[in-house]
Amino acid sequence: MSVFDRRSVRTTLLAAAWALLVCAGQASAAEDPAVAAEVMAAAKAQWAAQDQNKPAAQSFSTVADDYTEFNPDVPTLIEGKGLAGRMFDASLQGGSQGLLSDMINPHVQVYGDTAILAYNYVGMVKDKDGKIDNVLAKSTRVYVRQNGTWMLVHANFAPVTSGD
Repeated sequence: MSVFDRRSVRTTLLAAAWALLVCAGQASAAEDPAVAAEVMAAAKAQWAAQDQNKPAAQSFSTVADDYTEFNPDVPTLIEGKGLAGRMFDASLQGGSQGLLSDMINPHVQVYGDTAILAYNYVGMVKDKDGKIDNVLAKSTRVYVRQNGTWMLVHANFAPVTSGD
């Protein structure tokens, strides 16, 4: 291989390495306190509506139509805002009342128009007989900015077990 060929190969490899570094930088999460506040506010607004037993038509206003969810009550993936909304509306028939919904240890990762909110959920629910239960979960929500609004596209709600 000639000196020219080696320089050409080295230059090409350096350019490729530089391109990978630039792309990797764009793929890493950015800290954006304003986006973090918007995304956490969207989750809290949904909880406030749900704690007031507002139907899915109101409490799911920032849930995307193609929403998916994993939760401890259903062993399979829930697909679609319609199904998730019908399940929520059916749960309102049980007479439970949300008393508290909050997050501790929130962490938001932002990738352009995508934000991932991970947190520990703490809540309290009063059943129809007046008994109050604590609700704890390890939760992740994925939001995508659509037409200027952060829309929930996926969530994973995992119960806290004795081993956690």
